[in-house]
Amino acid sequence: MISTSPVGTDFAHRIAVVIPSYRVALHILTVIAAIGPEVWRIYVVDDKCPEESGRYVEENCEDQRVVVLRHAVNQGVGGAVMTGYRAAVDDGAEIIVKVDGDGQMDPSLILNFIEPIVAGEADYTKGNRFYDLEEIRAMPKVRLFGNAVLSLMTKLSSGYWDLFDPTNGYTAIHADVAQHLPWGKISRRYFFETDMLFRLNTLRAVVVDIPMDAKYCDEVSNLKISKIVGEFFVKHVRNFFKRIFYNYYLRDMSLASIELPLGVLLFVFGAGFGGRHWLLAAREGITTPAGTVMLSALPVLMGLQLVLAFLAYDIASVPRRPKHARYRNGKSKRRGNPR
Repeated sequence: MISTSPVGTDFAHRIAVVIPSYRVALHILTVIAAIGPEVWRIYVVDDKCPEESGRYVEENCEDQRVVVLRHAVNQGVGGAVMTGYRAAVDDGAEIIVKVDGDGQMDPSLILNFIEPIVAGEADYTKGNRFYDLEEIRAMPKVRLFGNAVLSLMTKLSSGYWDLFDPTNGYTAIHADVAQHLPWGKISRRYFFETDMLFRLNTLRAVVVDIPMDAKYCDEVSNLKISKIVGEFFVKHVRNFFKRIFYNYYLRDMSLASIELPLGVLLFVFGAGFGGRHWLLAAREGITTPAGTVMLSALPVLMGLQLVLAFLAYDIASVPRRPKHARYRNGKSKRRGNPR
């Protein structure tokens, strides 16, 4: 392990950077070299890398801020980040930034990511590559469509309706919020970033998007959106029902708690009743009575209105008050998330 003596303590905040390291030996030294003096410590997490990138960094990097951590078994990007979070929190970091080691994320943007947290406006920030229209036009259409689908699913499952680009891994988090996360439950692999948003919502943490440009060099991404949409869909559905139960029935009750089940019940009843009578009428070659049509259409319309009312309430309920100040003041004790 490289020296762990604090560096950069002249800065008002202890900023730590976590770099998951797996097949990134070609780029990781360049990434480390580009990290500015505002960063106090850098954690390189060798996730059982076949290139032994941890050893490579130790032998070739002279930056005294660098600490190399190793996994005996590959745990995926989520596992590597959680290891980095634990080390940073234990060492006294205040804000933890996660940057990939493949050169796609510009380290000069670190100050942009920590600024809302330092200002007390956010608990967690994440990158968004879809602000610049010129950048969007240059992206492959399949990537655009895949991100749109994943973003919609993430909005539903996480409750952060104002966010986009959910698979973006350039993030920053306040340590007081990070230590309240259920580290052992967060998804270890490609679902990590979106599962983080779900967990943050259960803490009612404030999350802010940070505009950034995508950088593409000669790195090879292991994430193929076309292959993981199905898997992500199942996990998003699971998280959606968990979030609804936690926020609208376990921790609080509101009018929205009635609107959603009643709306779904009316919609299903109306659609089922109308579909059954339509099939009977089509089979017998008769016209469905107007009363039957109304008895079917009315519950469908009422149910749809109630579901839309619930969605409007849910969108308006996006967390707006940062949590880390209250954690720091000792007003909230650590409590693990519900299972």
